[in-house]
Amino acid sequence: MQDDPAHASTTDPRAPLDVRVDTPGREGLTGTAPADAYRPLHDPERITIAPDWRPADDQPAWRADFPIDWPEDHYVERREFMKFMVLTSLAFTAGQFWIAAQNWWRRRRGQPEMRRVAALDQVAVGGVLTFTYPGPHDDCVVVRTGERTLVAFGQKCTHLSCAVRPLVDRGVIHCPCHEGLFDLQSGRPIAGPPRRPLPLVRLEMRGNEIYATGIEERTV
Repeated sequence: MQDDPAHASTTDPRAPLDVRVDTPGREGLTGTAPADAYRPLHDPERITIAPDWRPADDQPAWRADFPIDWPEDHYVERREFMKFMVLTSLAFTAGQFWIAAQNWWRRRRGQPEMRRVAALDQVAVGGVLTFTYPGPHDDCVVVRTGERTLVAFGQKCTHLSCAVRPLVDRGVIHCPCHEGLFDLQSGRPIAGPPRRPLPLVRLEMRGNEIYATGIEERTV
C-alpha cells in the first residue's frame, strides 16, 4: 500500500503527483497542478517577528502601521512615500485646473492672465529677478524685500522707456539714461525727469510659488 502513488498523494503532500487521471490525488486540478499546489510566496524583506512571538495573522491591525523590524519599516516607508506622491500629484493637478479657470475668467473680463513668475527660493532676500508680463515683450522686475514680501514693477522708465534697475541697498530703482530715481517700495518717482510711477505688477503667493496676477498703469 505504501508503494501506491495514488495513496501516497492523498496522505503526503510532498509525494509526486499520480499521473493517472482517475486518482483522488488529481482532484481539484487547475491545468496540470492542484489548485492549492501554489502557496503564496513571502517577501523576504517583510519577514518580521513580533515581541509576543505570535504569527503575523494573529497580530492586531494597528501593528501593520507601527513596524518593529527594519525590513517592515522600509516597507511602510515605501507605502507612505507612494501615498505622498499620489496626493502631491492630485494637488498639483487641482492647482493647474484652478489657474486655468482663473485665466478663463480673466480673459472674459479683459484682464491679463495669471502667470507663474518663479519659486520663492529662486529669489534671495534682497535679490532681483527679471521676467516678462503680461506679454512676451513686457519686461518686468521683481525684488524680494523680506522673507515673504516682494514688489514688482514694469522695467521701462516712464520718461523715455529706458530699462531701469533696482538698487536695493539704496532703496531706489535707478534709470541710467537720465538719472531718474523711483522709490523701491512704491515705484513712484523721487528724482530726475520721470513724472509718472512705474507700472505696478500685482503679485500673489501660492505656497512657495510667485504668480503675477495683473498690472496697474498709474499716473500718480
